[in-house]
Amino acid sequence: MKWVFFIEALFLACFVLLSQVTAKNSEDIRCKCICPPYREVEGQIYKQNVSLKDCNCLHVVDPMPVDGKDVEAYCLRCECKYEERSSGTIKFTIIMYLSILGLLLLYMVYLTLLEPMLKRRLFGHSQLIQSDDDVGDQQPFANAHNVLSRSHSRSNVLNKVEHAQQRWRRQVQEQRKSVFDRHVVLS
Repeated sequence: MKWVFFIEALFLACFVLLSQVTAKNSEDIRCKCICPPYREVEGQIYKQNVSLKDCNCLHVVDPMPVDGKDVEAYCLRCECKYEERSSGTIKFTIIMYLSILGLLLLYMVYLTLLEPMLKRRLFGHSQLIQSDDDVGDQQPFANAHNVLSRSHSRSNVLNKVEHAQQRWRRQVQEQRKSVFDRHVVLS
């Protein structure tokens, strides 16, 4: 239930951020002119926030590095491109990426730190110590399904998956006992 509220709050925050960026910012549109070297003038890149119709060398290149009649020759060598981007989409993408990354990080912390501590509390330390008669790879939490299903209400699909997993573990354990203890291969 907490996760639902967290996700709703996340989407609400993203919606608010996107709604604030409905108008074009001055950073969202620009004209970029790339001018190669010309006589003694080094090549340069010029950027200016201008409209599409004003995206040419005469409006973007400021200050003009050449004088007089060389301006036209210099401008013919320059390549000007109008660029438009959506900062709202970029912000939304970054927020979603960081949110998913944060959720995965929280899940990793849960799996590595909290889940083993919770299992120790539920099952006690006595089950963590295996006797010499047990198989070395036996799961110390073999009855985890029973305890967890009593403490939580779970969906049918998850119970079926866990039941199949427990059945598979029991089959593998029985095969190990047969092969290593009785030296019999099951068919």
